[in-house]
Amino acid sequence: MIDTKAIEKHVRGIIEALGDDPQREGLVDTPKRVAKMYAEVFEGMNYTNAEIASMFNKTFEDDPDSYHSTSDMVIVRDIEVFSYCEHHMALMYNMSVSVAYIPNGKVIGLSKIARIADMAAKRLQIQERIGADIAEIMQQITGSEDVAVIIDASHSCMTARGIGKPSAKTRTRTLRGRFEADENLADRIMQ
Repeated sequence: MIDTKAIEKHVRGIIEALGDDPQREGLVDTPKRVAKMYAEVFEGMNYTNAEIASMFNKTFEDDPDSYHSTSDMVIVRDIEVFSYCEHHMALMYNMSVSVAYIPNGKVIGLSKIARIADMAAKRLQIQERIGADIAEIMQQITGSEDVAVIIDASHSCMTARGIGKPSAKTRTRTLRGRFEADENLADRIMQ
């Protein structure tokens, strides 16, 4: 579990290290507010991928014989999430996640896909791992090996500091099963 008291203590230390007074009016409650925010935005760190899969394992049985080709797929696009880069603790924002899978006898409730993306992003992360985590959780829940996750995001470690390129975006593609084997199938989810 996230130790909010330790976060408060360390945020006070950061304020002091920056040369400010943590007891001045505008900062006196900042350590507590930051600790509360961190508990919220890093909630996913409290759970393994298997635990997230268990939390959102709401599927509906479906006739596997009705899925005869890769044209029978489910795609949820433009799920907005945010995360924090593990290298600088910088915000990854304008993050859009698209998830596709080919059902294998059962389908997952659509809102659960968004919840999985949100929870996987609520960790100190790199964008590549967010895609891999979402794919793994989707495979566990749906029983389908055929999962794709595409993420587009801006990284404040590139846009607001360092190289300072505000229009830079990063796209990652995590492909599993038939999506990995068939490049045309992977391209179809971007249409």
